[in-house]
Amino acid sequence: MGKLLACFKAYDVRGKVPSELDEDLAYRIGRAYADTTGARSVCVGYDIRLSGPSLATALARGFNDAGVDVADLGMVGTEMVYFATASYGFDGGVMVTASHNPPEYNGMKMVRQESRPISTDSGLDEIERIAAEGAFTRSGAGATSPKDVYADFVAHLLGLLEGFDLSPLKLLLNPGNGAAGVALEALLPHLPFQVERMQFEPDGHFPNGVPNPILEESRASTEERLRAGDFDFGVAWDGDYDRCFFLDGGGRFIEGYYIVGLLAQALLSANPNHTIVYDPRLYWNTLDIVKRYGGRAVVCMPTDTGCLGAAQPASA
Repeated sequence: MGKLLACFKAYDVRGKVPSELDEDLAYRIGRAYADTTGARSVCVGYDIRLSGPSLATALARGFNDAGVDVADLGMVGTEMVYFATASYGFDGGVMVTASHNPPEYNGMKMVRQESRPISTDSGLDEIERIAAEGAFTRSGAGATSPKDVYADFVAHLLGLLEGFDLSPLKLLLNPGNGAAGVALEALLPHLPFQVERMQFEPDGHFPNGVPNPILEESRASTEERLRAGDFDFGVAWDGDYDRCFFLDGGGRFIEGYYIVGLLAQALLSANPNHTIVYDPRLYWNTLDIVKRYGGRAVVCMPTDTGCLGAAQPASA
């Protein structure tokens, strides 16, 4: 973990720009990813951070010089890179993001085919070594082309709602000036909710602070607005919206393990054969619900980043 390059962590790449991560290193990571995985086609996206477009462009150039074709997804969320990788059959995907880290940071989250995560035990250490040494084995002339995945992603999300009768709830939604606002604007016209938008404009300057609603200070404005209004509940996202957080109508934060239990109940009511992957820290309600509804529970340990990929065949 970061033995050769400071920005390489156990599960992803994260570092200060440009002292720990710059365009030259992004290029070398693209070349190293290609050598390590053998990928021929990948997708690349980035979030609202100001350094995202230039790092993504350099990364794509590294892929191209290794003979890898790149689908440029533009500004998206991490979940959209995972969706695109699996749905379109790419050999891999990279999301340029530093999630909830301070503004001067950026990074990369990498997956293989079927959006299987790449960590130190599944290739990230080899990517680090090759990127550091610069001894690349592949070369070629791949191409980069833009790809808009919002329509397909929205259709995928709506497909998850089939069979559910949604109530016309009044919601407060706060992306925290992150990338989720763009996806929400594409999704909301298809839903029956009455929505008040809060901090919807994507802004890499983070005018309201880095969106990380698990921290009390980050969600304080959302809680205050919920207490002042007449909402059924509120939702807040982090910058690359791979995490969302729920608050009730009185502005009280709802711990994530309760949400996992509710989602498990909804999924298993429609299909008892689903596999539910859960966090080991607080799980009693999840195990109880999964057992009650006939599902299969798989614990995802902090050191086991492959657990989501391993669970996919069982839940297919």
